[in-house]
Amino acid sequence: MIGVHGATVEVEVVDDGVAIVATVSTADRTGVEMEALTAVSIAALNVVDMVKGLDKMTSIRDVKLIAKDGGKSGSWRRA
Repeated sequence: MIGVHGATVEVEVVDDGVAIVATVSTADRTGVEMEALTAVSIAALNVVDMVKGLDKMTSIRDVKLIAKDGGKSGSWRRA
């Protein structure tokens, strides 16, 4: 079990949809990438549920890790 010490989800309406960014933190000696990806995915599913009546073609795309710090493999940033 991982002790999650903090989590935020930010949602922003952009020109071609909605941008969702999740930040998750822990003091454990492991990363919380999966927890952040899960948070974004669930938030995206909620957006789809809210707009499906207006746009049946709505979709989820580009769920990806942008950056991580700490953990066994150290820091990483998407180029």
